[in-house]
Amino acid sequence: MCLRNAHTEATCGSALHSMAKRAVFAISAFLATNLLGCAGYQLGHQALFLPEVRTIYVPVFQSDVYRRQLGEWLTEAVVRQIELRTPYKVVHTPDADTVLYGRIVSEQKHVLAEDRNDNPRDIAFDLVVEIRWVDRSGNTVLRSATLPVDLSLMGTGHFIPEGGQSLATAQQAIIRNLAARIVDQLEAGW
Repeated sequence: MCLRNAHTEATCGSALHSMAKRAVFAISAFLATNLLGCAGYQLGHQALFLPEVRTIYVPVFQSDVYRRQLGEWLTEAVVRQIELRTPYKVVHTPDADTVLYGRIVSEQKHVLAEDRNDNPRDIAFDLVVEIRWVDRSGNTVLRSATLPVDLSLMGTGHFIPEGGQSLATAQQAIIRNLAARIVDQLEAGW
């Protein structure tokens, strides 16, 4: 609080002027760092994906294994993950901005643990998938130039027959896991 005399009015006025200068400087610094410093950044999950890609075509994944319908199930799970987690629109025509090809190259089932009568107690199921994401001109669109054109991903699931689990439940878990990992590869690089 300023009293009314010649000396205190000058001191009070310069103190208010100094506080106003500091406030203007603080606001200017805040705006400069938040607006100019972040000019190239995007906010939200949209920043994780390539802005030039709007549509993606996912043909049915090819399968080199003898278990039926694994390619169809994996394709369906990948399409569902793309629609849930990305801004890309899945279309049913090959003239989309990009095409995501996939191939199941191997699957194995092996026993991890047995009981004393040699009955399987814990069984693992492995599935290996190669993916290739290309644009209209056939160029690779994967998030890193250091990744090979065909990226291999492997999923493993365990099931315990005595616990009521089956190969079908293990396959469903692996397919969900692999679909999520495939869609992770569609994110743009930093």
